[in-house]
Amino acid sequence: MTKTFRPTPLLSRINWPRDLRMLAPEELPALADELRTYVIDSVASTGGHFASGLGAVDLTVALHYAFETPRDLLVWDVGHQTYPHKILTGRRDRLATIRQKGGLSGFTNRAESEYDVFGAAHASTSISAALGMAIARDQKGDDYNVVALIGDGGLTGGVAMEGLNQAGYLKRKLIVILNDNDMSIAPNVGAISGYLLRIARGQIYHKVREDVAHILKKLPGGDRLAGLAEYLEDGLKKALVPGTLFEELGFKYVGPIDGHSMPSLLRTFREAKAIDGPVLIHVRTVKGKGYQLAEDDPVFWHGPAPFKVETGEIAKKTAPPSYTAVFASALVELAEKDERIVAITAAMPDGTGLDTFGKRFPSRTYDVGICEQHAVLFAAGMATQGLKPVCAIYSSFLQRAYDQIMHDVCLMDLPVVFALDRAGVVGADGPTHHGVFDLTYLRVFPNMYIAAPKDENELRHLVATAFTTGHPTAIRYPRGAGWGVAMDPQLRTLPVGKGEILRVGKDGVVFAIGDPVMPALRAAERLAVQGGPSLTVVNARWVKPLDTELLTQFVKDGTKLITVEENQVMGGFGSAVLEALAERGIRADARLVGIPDAFVAHATQAEQRAELGLDEAGLLATFRSHVEGAGRAPGSNAGNIANVVPLSVVRSA
Repeated sequence: MTKTFRPTPLLSRINWPRDLRMLAPEELPALADELRTYVIDSVASTGGHFASGLGAVDLTVALHYAFETPRDLLVWDVGHQTYPHKILTGRRDRLATIRQKGGLSGFTNRAESEYDVFGAAHASTSISAALGMAIARDQKGDDYNVVALIGDGGLTGGVAMEGLNQAGYLKRKLIVILNDNDMSIAPNVGAISGYLLRIARGQIYHKVREDVAHILKKLPGGDRLAGLAEYLEDGLKKALVPGTLFEELGFKYVGPIDGHSMPSLLRTFREAKAIDGPVLIHVRTVKGKGYQLAEDDPVFWHGPAPFKVETGEIAKKTAPPSYTAVFASALVELAEKDERIVAITAAMPDGTGLDTFGKRFPSRTYDVGICEQHAVLFAAGMATQGLKPVCAIYSSFLQRAYDQIMHDVCLMDLPVVFALDRAGVVGADGPTHHGVFDLTYLRVFPNMYIAAPKDENELRHLVATAFTTGHPTAIRYPRGAGWGVAMDPQLRTLPVGKGEILRVGKDGVVFAIGDPVMPALRAAERLAVQGGPSLTVVNARWVKPLDTELLTQFVKDGTKLITVEENQVMGGFGSAVLEALAERGIRADARLVGIPDAFVAHATQAEQRAELGLDEAGLLATFRSHVEGAGRAPGSNAGNIANVVPLSVVRSA
């Protein structure tokens, strides 16, 4: 909304961390203020991750000043907070391109800069990765520093604890910085969060310790008394500081320190570099620091659209309700009539719509933190006792609970409902967040049912239907607004494993699933109007169980068949269709349209779908080329598979 950038005379001289290290320490607070100003002005223009980066500005400046980057390695967790890091590492002039097609990634990216030593956009990864780097350093006989940065939200993830456990055991030199701001994307939950808060409230202990030592040394025999006091320290610490978790895990614990005090940060980092072993520095910061609106509401300002700096005003766009909102509304409606329905999310109540459910049913809503494995196991336990749990988790995040889905839900055939938000391409967050693998990774499990709605109205009914299958059931739906279709006033259940005929033609058949159904239907209609081939279009609704009756009704030997999905082609919906045909000995002339065997770069969703041939224009070109036999259409999806029927694939009974 605004492209006005305020002057930053110090920052304009800083192109690389080596320039930063030419400044006097006294100049760093002013530089941090300018850096924060630049982040505010830049994100106001482009949109993007915001509050987390503002909170980490002083920390970022201090790190690049105290450590000899890129020789010393900074391993960031998640990457939401790395816009200041990007600015200081040669990418200031490209920040205006962030999260746009061909521009900077919104996260750390090894292909983008040598200062991004590890790519990350999912939480809790930094400690384990940094430990691996420290081991490699020692094995090579080198002596650079390895620093892992992790937030208090990321620390709730099980893999972070696994990394701490191994690091404390191995005793290698490693610095872990815990950036504690009481937040992940939403406010933190769980015992670890409470533990950190109690540590922060126990800061008096550290002041008391210093004062006592100072007084004792002034008394006769003070050195001996001070030495005796060290023996009492462990008991005193346990009395005044609630817990010594990190030290019990083998770390030297330092903190908590003020993450916005440059002298404290520099002094602490200097001392930490001299410690030969694992050290954890507990830094307290304020998410959204320096922009009052973001400080007051860091959840809303986690990743805003472009806004006016002076007022915080964000342009509102008129759009149909989002799939997320429609899911949440349907779930509340169902829960009003069935008290056994409970909802679980992994640190994303707002993103999944469960904040709405939680306001209505607070005692039936569980945010488990960044713990997808635990979320699925937790739901499985509930299901054994007759509750009806819904796990509302982004498609890309559910990947982290793969074994739990198989071993703890599907193997026991427990009726857990999985609501997979952000299925398909997601736009600016890019390859780390695309939900383009779920049809593939879920359909291989026995007992798993999988559905995808063609529009927001159908989503409502599929939510209701999911509770009737008696099996693990996943519903996947895309990011963003629906199609603006009319909404039925009453919820109803849909036939399980049955598709829907949308139009009948004579020249070929389109089987589509989920969000691409609507553009596929429109493309077929346009093709007919243009005098091209006339196609039957089927909304499959279910990937598993697949509607084989409808499939064999329209697909015979030689039928021109196109399957359409916003999932990877390999092992996805199209593969399921071909397996079903092969099992029945039907030799169709098939083309599979979906995501190719490659990661999709960040861009807008519209740009991604156009490039993949999944928009209306791309599908129209593919339909025409395949049915008319003209070969692949120019610019059509590279993931299309033409004229393939895997007759060797036979699904076991």
